[in-house]
Amino acid sequence: MHAIGIDIGGTKIAGAVVTQAGEILAEDRVATNAGNSEAIIDAVVAMVQKLAAGHEVSAVGVAAPGFIDVEQSTVYYTPNVNWRNEPLRDRLSERLHLTVTIDNDANAAGWAEFRFGAGRTVSDMTMLTIGTGVGGAIVSRGQLFRGGFGTGAELGHMRVVPDGLPCGCGARGCIEQYGSGRALLRMANEIADVGGIGLALAEARRQHGTLDGATVGTLIAAEDPGAIRALEQLGHWLGQACASLSAVLDPEMFVFGGGVAVAGDLLLNPIRDAYRENLPARGYHPEPAFVMAELVNDAGVVGAADLARLRSDAWGRRDRALE
Repeated sequence: MHAIGIDIGGTKIAGAVVTQAGEILAEDRVATNAGNSEAIIDAVVAMVQKLAAGHEVSAVGVAAPGFIDVEQSTVYYTPNVNWRNEPLRDRLSERLHLTVTIDNDANAAGWAEFRFGAGRTVSDMTMLTIGTGVGGAIVSRGQLFRGGFGTGAELGHMRVVPDGLPCGCGARGCIEQYGSGRALLRMANEIADVGGIGLALAEARRQHGTLDGATVGTLIAAEDPGAIRALEQLGHWLGQACASLSAVLDPEMFVFGGGVAVAGDLLLNPIRDAYRENLPARGYHPEPAFVMAELVNDAGVVGAADLARLRSDAWGRRDRALE
């Protein structure tokens, strides 16, 4: 029996029919009407109905940004959609007549990498998703960590710089302000302002009016020294964060997803170096693997579908035991 995974993003809603092996059989995408929460629910229902046609589907998993309760039913808060304590699971279940599970988008992506991607060979994995912000997912002893209230693994809001840059969460010095795609652009602009190795960055900014992710990514791929320096700074902060996370979680593997994943070892090498410099009792602690994510854009829908299937199977076993 298949499951459908839905990934609600700030600009698009993606959906797919996913097999038990994590393979995508059918997929769909529509634009997100972020200003209309009811329109998003309507779009999710329509997408599930479209994808389910012609497939045997047992469950639906929805990945959404923000805080999700431990029962995987209620969206406490999401930044881009006006959902506050929204009973999303029940609302969708009533209309779809299917088992529905709600989870955080970073959790869904991390679970997909653990089950079918870069982390499939380990039992303890930590994933950092480097996008506009920094998302996180933790798998420990083969179980996805959610915390007591369901909102755990918000790794992007771990503080790495006391009284550092202000973060959208209200705190200061979060890793999101030093290890995200937005941070990479800030560092690239600072290097462009200085000149020297930043000349190509400055010229690109002059031509385009601003530096965006695609432009900096192109310069990184061309191994421009200014763009590489910005990427190394990003890796430095991420490596520091990984050292702190390792002291608590002791994962066998760190997986990095998001747009910067295409940088490969150009990013992983400074992460490893900073990790070794900042790890407590270095030299006596086994070193985890540092790898890039494999599923990339499909991780959210694949992970959401698999989590929904597993929860549906667990409910089925419980119901049979009560008969």
